[in-house]
Amino acid sequence: MEQLLTERRNNRTKNLDQCSTIEIIQLMNEEEKTVDLAIKNQEKNIETVITEITKCLEQKGRLIYVGAGTSGRLGVLDAAECIPTFGVSKDQVIGVLAGGNKAFVEAIEGVEDDFDQGSIDLEALKISNKDIVIGIAASGRTPYVLGALNYAKEKNAQTVALACNKDSEIGRCAQLKIELDVGPEVLSGSTRLKSGTAQKKVLNMLSTISMIRIGKVYENLMVDVKATNKKLKRRAERILSTVGEISLEEAQQILSRTDYQLKLAIIMVKKNLGMTEAEQLLASANGFLRTALED
Repeated sequence: MEQLLTERRNNRTKNLDQCSTIEIIQLMNEEEKTVDLAIKNQEKNIETVITEITKCLEQKGRLIYVGAGTSGRLGVLDAAECIPTFGVSKDQVIGVLAGGNKAFVEAIEGVEDDFDQGSIDLEALKISNKDIVIGIAASGRTPYVLGALNYAKEKNAQTVALACNKDSEIGRCAQLKIELDVGPEVLSGSTRLKSGTAQKKVLNMLSTISMIRIGKVYENLMVDVKATNKKLKRRAERILSTVGEISLEEAQQILSRTDYQLKLAIIMVKKNLGMTEAEQLLASANGFLRTALED
């Protein structure tokens, strides 16, 4: 364990307790620069993983994140945000956290060390060869994640390791790997810091770019947004008003007719079609709004 880069002492912060508040702020901010470099060095691997996620989603498979502690919480967070942002179902992008939902808000001792439970939790999801499972562990050696990845491989699912140490155990276990060398933490071993930042940024890329690739985005707009609250309804109205070059009042009226299905509303306005015709055109374009509008 002491050989892991994420567990080593950071020579630049050995006098952390003697620094002024502003000095610690500056140190932490400076140390975060290693995150972007670590990600840059893994861009090709990230691209490869995104390609595999896209294939999986196109085949109606699932994207499943698995992790413990901070790593697991980040996976759950990313999965949860995909639902309103991209209009996917809660069963299409899933976050699995060691210890279950309770572990999201409090630390549960020992759950990350349970290899068998990782397998059991994935078995409950009925993993198949259509799915892609991403094991997240800053250390790269968490038994719970290793158990999950091993089970996923047995079921012929695609497997990916996301770690913050090179030559990680989960990297050797998975078919694909992203290993982010962010260096020792400001606070020794506290992988919620640089490691957590790096993992979050990569997860943002994996989900966002995969969703772009399957047609969930038009230009830089979230046109499959699930308008489940007032804020998201207003966002949908602004998008329709902007793209369709109509007033917000008109946008609201049209979206009310489509039950806030934004893609349909945009096609209706831009192509001057009724809702049934817009549905048919969108279906023929496999859900890609740009393709439908250019038809």
